[in-house]
Amino acid sequence: MKKRLLFANTYFYRMDKKQWDSQKPYPPYGTILAASIMREAGYDVSLFDVSLVESAKKITDKLVETNPDYLIIFDDNFNYLSKMCLTVMREACFEMIQLGKSAGAKVLINSADATDHYEKYLRAGADVVLLGEAEQTLQAIVHDDLDCPEKHAGIAIVKDGKLLKMPKLNTHPTLDSYPAPAWDLVKLDDYRQIWEKAHGYFSLNIATTRGCPFKCNWCAKPIYGNKYNSRSPQKVVDEISLLMTHGAKHFWICDDIFGLKPGWVKEFKQLLKENRLYPKLKIQSRADLLLKEDTIQDLFEAGLDEVWLGAESGSQKILDAMDKGILITDIERSTKLLKEKKIKVAFFLQYGYLGEQWGDIQKTLSLVKKLLPDEIGISVSYPLPGTGFYDKVKAQLQGKHNWEDSNDLAMMYKGTFSAKFYRILYQYTHRVYRKEVLMKNWRANPMQSFIKVPYLWMREQIYSQRLKALINES
Repeated sequence: MKKRLLFANTYFYRMDKKQWDSQKPYPPYGTILAASIMREAGYDVSLFDVSLVESAKKITDKLVETNPDYLIIFDDNFNYLSKMCLTVMREACFEMIQLGKSAGAKVLINSADATDHYEKYLRAGADVVLLGEAEQTLQAIVHDDLDCPEKHAGIAIVKDGKLLKMPKLNTHPTLDSYPAPAWDLVKLDDYRQIWEKAHGYFSLNIATTRGCPFKCNWCAKPIYGNKYNSRSPQKVVDEISLLMTHGAKHFWICDDIFGLKPGWVKEFKQLLKENRLYPKLKIQSRADLLLKEDTIQDLFEAGLDEVWLGAESGSQKILDAMDKGILITDIERSTKLLKEKKIKVAFFLQYGYLGEQWGDIQKTLSLVKKLLPDEIGISVSYPLPGTGFYDKVKAQLQGKHNWEDSNDLAMMYKGTFSAKFYRILYQYTHRVYRKEVLMKNWRANPMQSFIKVPYLWMREQIYSQRLKALINES
């Protein structure tokens, strides 16, 4: 009789107000890929997708329905939100572990947070924590049915009351050897209805690579590390073709860095053309060596609609302190080239890094006003285990090591200013940005600008005064 495996993920969009309000949920890509790999290996697999449910308790009915031998909580490690290891998600995961154990299942867990804090998950009742990139380890553990798990590399367990951690293997799986993710396990209609109601189109997520070779010292890489592993353009095009038959026209390519391998984008573009596929694509990229004029042309012809750049700061001093490896002039040049092709440009901004002063913040605001990206995302520096940044500030970390949700913005170490300052700065930056966008587009929508610009200017002044008062207090 086939072993029954119930897969689950850990990112409950409904529990993260900021993300749920955006109405842009994505299925757990890494989870359904792991499920597909195990199904190909001969197991009976099912999925409890937590993405759209409001409580971990909802897994109870699925446990009764499937009666699994294993509950495998295999997180979507392609989702950058999962790397933040939010406490609300951790607590929900602990609840699922306990419900799985109560149902008689053996529980395996793989996630960024479990890799960093495996002892917490073992205390919560998990039988095995799978560390890092874990598809191969998962196959070996289930095949042996937890017989002497300590013989396997890349796991943490409790044996005879003692915590054991077996070091991870530095494996490089051939990604094309894996089957396509088990999209049939996902209720795609539920996602489609949310997207189409809120945005008028349906977007899905795909991954073309694993890992990032760059070494920004605040960027956590608990799963894939600094290596870079790529699927072939043909496999990616095949998957896009399949998903477009389900109504998706837009795709978030959830790689840390898209199109790094020489010649990859050009081949990808050509295959899309040959197959008469015309998707719109959203990617994440760097502002320097990747976004050259010829590469941007290839991306444009492939259907690139939006690029998120890790701009982080308008201060070169801060970028250098982060080991970012880019120049302010790179951000300016790539933004200009992308906008010339009518490709939307969005900036990730990060406040609060070590040594940042008010003058550095002003440089960031000036960069935003000068370049006016199509969207901005703002965070404050977040120390995660395994990073150089974490090592610099870990002595300051006390009661709080993780945010509650993605809009927490708590300073968990002693920055230049207080957490209150950065929360107001978040609001201030958004008001400044929105006012500048409206002023630039005044002629296109004069009535809206006439109504909103004075209001935004007034809010900007209020936040500015609050920030100055907090600077004086610090």
